Amino acid sequence: MPRAKYEGIYRSIKQKIEAQDYPYQSLLPAESELIGEYGCARNTLRRALAELTDQGYLQPIQGKGVRVIYRPAGKTAFLIGVIESFQETNERNGLHAVTRVVRFEGIETDERLASQSGFMVGEPLWAIERVRYLDGKALIRDVNYFSQAMVPGLTAEIAAQSIYEYIEKTLHMRITTTKRRVTVERAAARDEELLDLDGYGSVVVVSSLTFDGDGLLFEYTQSRHQPASFCFEDTATRRRAPAGGEQGR
Repeated sequence: MPRAKYEGIYRSIKQKIEAQDYPYQSLLPAESELIGEYGCARNTLRRALAELTDQGYLQPIQGKGVRVIYRPAGKTAFLIGVIESFQETNERNGLHAVTRVVRFEGIETDERLASQSGFMVGEPLWAIERVRYLDGKALIRDVNYFSQAMVPGLTAEIAAQSIYEYIEKTLHMRITTTKRRVTVERAAARDEELLDLDGYGSVVVVSSLTFDGDGLLFEYTQSRHQPASFCFEDTATRRRAPAGGEQGR
């Protein structure tokens, strides 16, 4: 199926849901109506709806249709189960954001960083520190490490915009998988120096290992968040126990 057609339908329906043109708990128009509206094949529409279902926007109901289950968060929502750039997150949440690069240099991986990240000792990395401002407040401190071999030509100017856009559109690398861990930690001196903590003595830390299409690690990042202004969302489904299994006996 034409990828552009599918992506256009997916984006259009997603935007309508987020704008509440299709409100929370409402049913989408009938499948035949949507096919007529978008002039597409049934399989193309179903693929777009399936992706929105996987992302927690929709819930198919047998015999009734497809219900909208997306509800806008009161705070900035970072999606745990989706690989999304900071720029994409802000566009989705409709926020005005500014990035300030406070550190950009080439380093070699030492033993401490190797044990945290999985990069090899001595491996050349780009070490980047960025402060993210939302609506004028410094709310996130990103500490990034990118493989120089896998992400060549990176600059502070690119880091101030979108590194993921550079990776995908300029280097044509496929970003496929991120493993994340979320913790709450005491604010470090650097957090207190750079962030508007508003009296909080702790930060929410999202540690990420990100891999390309060949399963190779190219990024290790710690995103350190002021806790009052952010929430993290995920969509989970319950797996059915195998028929005849021991569960529930």
